[in-house]
Amino acid sequence: MRASRLLSLLLLLQTRGRMTATELSAELEVSIRTVYRDVEALSAAGVPVYADRGPAGGYQLLDGYRTRLNGLTAEEASSLFLAGLPGPAAELGLAEVAANAELKLLAALPPEPRSHASRMRERFLLDVPGWYRGADDVPHLAEVSEAVWDRRPLRMTYRRWGQQVVERLVHPYGLVLKGGSWYMVAAPPGGSPRTYRVSRVLTAETAPGRFDRPEGFELAEFWKAYADEFRQRMYTAEAVIRLAPGREDLLAYTMGAEVVAAALAEGGEPDAEGRRTLTVPIESITHARWLLLRMGADVEVLGPPELRVLMAEAVAALGKMYG
Repeated sequence: MRASRLLSLLLLLQTRGRMTATELSAELEVSIRTVYRDVEALSAAGVPVYADRGPAGGYQLLDGYRTRLNGLTAEEASSLFLAGLPGPAAELGLAEVAANAELKLLAALPPEPRSHASRMRERFLLDVPGWYRGADDVPHLAEVSEAVWDRRPLRMTYRRWGQQVVERLVHPYGLVLKGGSWYMVAAPPGGSPRTYRVSRVLTAETAPGRFDRPEGFELAEFWKAYADEFRQRMYTAEAVIRLAPGREDLLAYTMGAEVVAAALAEGGEPDAEGRRTLTVPIESITHARWLLLRMGADVEVLGPPELRVLMAEAVAALGKMYG
């Protein structure tokens, strides 16, 4: 256990440079006293680690020192090859770079981790877009990613929902790939971060100068909060339905697994026919009609009344059409 922690400490100093004892203790999840002892152990083993005193001080390695140890287990090395998505890498213009990095990583691994990683690459493939939709067309992804990487302001024309075209100057903080679609997290100068779908960027060019990312901004944390808020804003009403026995999977496919799981957890026991009465969130009455019609007689809408009327009208129209 301690050997693994010492290696982690060494790699932290190698990759991040100077770090304080407080920062190291937080990363390693140990006490500051343990960090002091571990640093002494590394020094005794011949690792050139030294401390700078003062407010801006901390531990760091002697300039130019690097260890050849990577500390990867077979499973850790294998997992890295699952992260190498060829499609997104190609869209970012990094396909050749990613391939070369993969070859270099394989060459640097000991035999056992190399064997695991090779099998992982041969037997597992990550395909991001869904079945019934292709990936977005993102002709300006390269310009956007360059602005993100170099902290350059980005001037763009953007097609909003409803087809309105607007001009924006933004500071791009990061890119997110979600379900085959690229999203840029950016903020107008002095404004708050928001999201832009990169496929809706019509023109893009970097502007002079550089911007500073907000202190404490974390892309993953922002995206999680945004996704949670988006789901809450998406559902504006509720529908009450009776679900036929054994059709939970079909309802989950139609309305989303998380939605159905929550509805089932709060729903009552099946009635005499085996049907369960569930309350599910919906985006709108018309959207719910479109979704629930796909389930045919496996779902009966009990409310709200206007949705039940729309369902009845649609069923009557279908009956008239098919005689």
